[in-house]
Amino acid sequence: MSQDRGACGRNQRQMFWSLLACLLFLASPCKGFLPNFWSKVLTLSWDSYTHQHITEQAILAVTLEVLRDIAKQDGVQGEKEIRLGRGFWRAMRDVVNSNANMDFLKSTRSDPIYHFDSERIDGSIAKLREFWTKIVVSTRAKEYESARGSLGQLFHSLQDFYSHSNWVEMGKRSIYLHLLQPEEPAVSVAKEDTPTCKDCFTATCRQNLLPTLSNTEMNSNLLTTGYTSSYPLKPKGKCSHGGVLDRSRHQSPRGGINKDSNSPFFSPHHYLHVEAAALAANATQMALRDLKDTVGPKAFLKLFSVRQAPALVFVMDTTGSMFEEITAARLRAHSIIQSRANSARQPGSFLLVPFHDPEFGPVYEDEDPDQFMKHMETLVALGGGDEPEMCFSAIQLALTHSPPLSEIFVFTDASPKDAYLFDAVKALALEKRSKITFLLTKDQTQKRSRRRKRSSKKPLSPDRFSLYSSLSVLSGGMAVFTTNSDIHKVSAIVEDNTAVDKVTLFHLKSDPEFMSVHSFRVDSSVNNVILHITGTMTECILTSPSGQSQSMLRERGRLAELEHFQGLYRIKLLPPVQAGQWNLQAQSDDHLTFSVIGSPAFLVLAVTGQASPMEPSFHVTLLGAEGESLQQVKLNRSSSSPAHGLEELVGFVEHVPTVPFSVRLTGLDGRGNKLERVSTEKIQPTRIQIAMTLTPHLVAGHPTVVNFDIFNHGPARLLNLTADDDCGYLLMRGPQSLFVEEQGSFRGQVALLTPAKAQAGATVTLTLTVHALDSLESNYAVTFLTVVSLDADRSPPSCSAVLVQSDCPADCTKSSWRMSLVVADDVHSGLAALQMHKGDGVLMIFHNPPPTEESFGETLPDFEHHRLHKNKTTSKGHHRHHHHYRASLKTGDPLLNVSGWAPGSSHPLWVTYTSSCCSAQAELLVWDRAGNMKRCILTSGQQRVQSDTATESSGSGRATLTGFIFLLVGLLWSPLV
Repeated sequence: MSQDRGACGRNQRQMFWSLLACLLFLASPCKGFLPNFWSKVLTLSWDSYTHQHITEQAILAVTLEVLRDIAKQDGVQGEKEIRLGRGFWRAMRDVVNSNANMDFLKSTRSDPIYHFDSERIDGSIAKLREFWTKIVVSTRAKEYESARGSLGQLFHSLQDFYSHSNWVEMGKRSIYLHLLQPEEPAVSVAKEDTPTCKDCFTATCRQNLLPTLSNTEMNSNLLTTGYTSSYPLKPKGKCSHGGVLDRSRHQSPRGGINKDSNSPFFSPHHYLHVEAAALAANATQMALRDLKDTVGPKAFLKLFSVRQAPALVFVMDTTGSMFEEITAARLRAHSIIQSRANSARQPGSFLLVPFHDPEFGPVYEDEDPDQFMKHMETLVALGGGDEPEMCFSAIQLALTHSPPLSEIFVFTDASPKDAYLFDAVKALALEKRSKITFLLTKDQTQKRSRRRKRSSKKPLSPDRFSLYSSLSVLSGGMAVFTTNSDIHKVSAIVEDNTAVDKVTLFHLKSDPEFMSVHSFRVDSSVNNVILHITGTMTECILTSPSGQSQSMLRERGRLAELEHFQGLYRIKLLPPVQAGQWNLQAQSDDHLTFSVIGSPAFLVLAVTGQASPMEPSFHVTLLGAEGESLQQVKLNRSSSSPAHGLEELVGFVEHVPTVPFSVRLTGLDGRGNKLERVSTEKIQPTRIQIAMTLTPHLVAGHPTVVNFDIFNHGPARLLNLTADDDCGYLLMRGPQSLFVEEQGSFRGQVALLTPAKAQAGATVTLTLTVHALDSLESNYAVTFLTVVSLDADRSPPSCSAVLVQSDCPADCTKSSWRMSLVVADDVHSGLAALQMHKGDGVLMIFHNPPPTEESFGETLPDFEHHRLHKNKTTSKGHHRHHHHYRASLKTGDPLLNVSGWAPGSSHPLWVTYTSSCCSAQAELLVWDRAGNMKRCILTSGQQRVQSDTATESSGSGRATLTGFIFLLVGLLWSPLV
């Protein structure tokens, strides 16, 4: 779950770290399907299905499925291109990285419980259900990053089951429901003294599993999984995992059973790889569908940041001197809300974090723009004190509560009192790829405004804002120094930078020079191009691709218009904007920061379902601090089958720069258009690596220990370690001095104490930062810890079929079928809600057993009522009250809340479903008050055998016909109801 930057290069968006990622892979045997593209390269298993591929395709397929269902419900007709937004690809990569890390982190890569190895099947199932609980709790608490981390871990273990066990060899062609649904039938696991394999002396092992594991005549099966060369030791007669990386393959019985790849060198059962991958894919998709049904479609889409518009995030100094700044932020927010009302350009959410000294927060967050503006109106500038304020504490709160890729705007005129948080804030900003822009009202004479009521015993340092400038550069934002009189106009940068689908064409900070020359490329996919320049220029000449020039400080022209405020130049290219390379010459006596942004008219790289006329061609240039070229890297596709706009490009870096650098992407898209984009954040090479070795959950009132590893890939040195969390649960923060040998490592731990009143579902963001004392090298790790309840209800409700009445003729339009069920959540949390998910019939809900045949017609839908009672009147409505009729449901109806219907948690409900014979199957979703969901499949009697088989492959829970004994039990139960 933790992500680290630098030497290990696990974050795959930094493609130039690929060589180090390969070396890391070589150092540790693969557990499960190959983790990602690089493992296919190393094993020469080009056609193998990886964890990455299975996970990406499942997330994409189910997300598109959800969007199409929503469009259908909204009455949107016809096929339409679905744009997911860049936040979706970033969220999906979070899940993929968490999945791959299970094979990389020391604490998980060799632990059989995380990989269904060494017949630790029961422990692995318990771990799966623990992951599931954390995912649901975190998603409901809107802690989406924590949920994505747990989701990647769950997917890894779930997919490994089909690759490491003998499930496929049993002849199973459907997924194992019991893994995530405890009420489904379980298959016994072979005992420790039960032999499972015989010797195999070739790379390909066929029929090396003992026949006693699968007895089709007796309908008995035993599950087994392979042992590896790590702990625990392989017992006599047991199967090995197998492959060249598993030393236990030489121990009798020789060989192995893994289906991780299609290569016989790595997978003895490689010939079943495709079947195992298909089941893993089905199980992954089914888990996603169950998650969508459990948390709801809206929360599911937010989990994956689908079409998530940027959040508008303000961090506001609220001391007495900040009246003008607060007014400017309020007016700018109002302008954004009014100009984008009722459109997709409206911010997805609004956040406000106030601060002064010594207080900061609380975070105010709202998705309703009108409510946010009402809250902004209550914000006032009051009080004051010493000049430093708790600015970094407030920024840390903003980062932990805002979505990734956010633009955060900080309004202040004071230096930070909590500078010790700089490393933690920097790590969070880089982890979430959020940009931080500071709007600083700085009195040029270094004197305090008459309005300021603070007192300061020391003269103010001219460098007191240097940490703000550093953070803005590292995160890809800007630091704008302005005045109270200009803050209203300068705040236009907020509106520019929160534009939906904004792209960056150019970004750098230059040193003072006589005349600096910079170039940026505008392609045909963007319009509304805006340049932001901070500092003070004495000359600025803009030249178009056709060679026309305009002196921006001296003349008006046809190329662009200039707005100049104290501390900021805003240049907007005039339409029609020429495509091609633009040049900007600037002269200044001080540092200048340049940023060029544009709004795309369409997504150039999006796949719309039609073949491109030519292959995309790109290369990357690594840029130094002043925009100079350090190295060019040719990029190629990592996969021959990009999916729905997802194009992964990879390249080889001859040598990693030793200085901070950014990335410029240049080339031709699939239509032959020239394209150029620039990353704004700086990448800092380092030979220090830090990783959390395990991410346990937190329990209210209990201590928790988190282990971590530090790896030193450089010379022996002293390192400083600091720890921080956003909730104050850490028992010790540091700094702690460590000495690590050359190419050595250090394992340590930090302890947290969760308060007894902590709410289940809350997430704590833990950040560890390590610095070298002999250089500027540093690295960090961030993880998200979820608070869970010790006595959490993890068992879903039950639905038991008590009667099916079906006599469907060949002409299905002439008859109907009916099914009665008992829905309950015995001795658990109690029932909470029901919803019809599929089917064309009607579900009737009662407090008592369903009515008899004679009176049943009073509650049937029209088509059944007319069939049974053609010659009868319908004046017996009182029967509904007699049988405690409560409600009816059809597919498409909103979720029905039943949590307040019964005082007791074990109170059941009787439901009766009636449908035309033309619709032989339906799905009922049932939730309990703890949020557990049960999927009940309702089928007519004629389709029962087929539906049971289909149910296994879909992963749904079954409402099984159990005969009239259940009906009798139900009738005996009715007096208790």
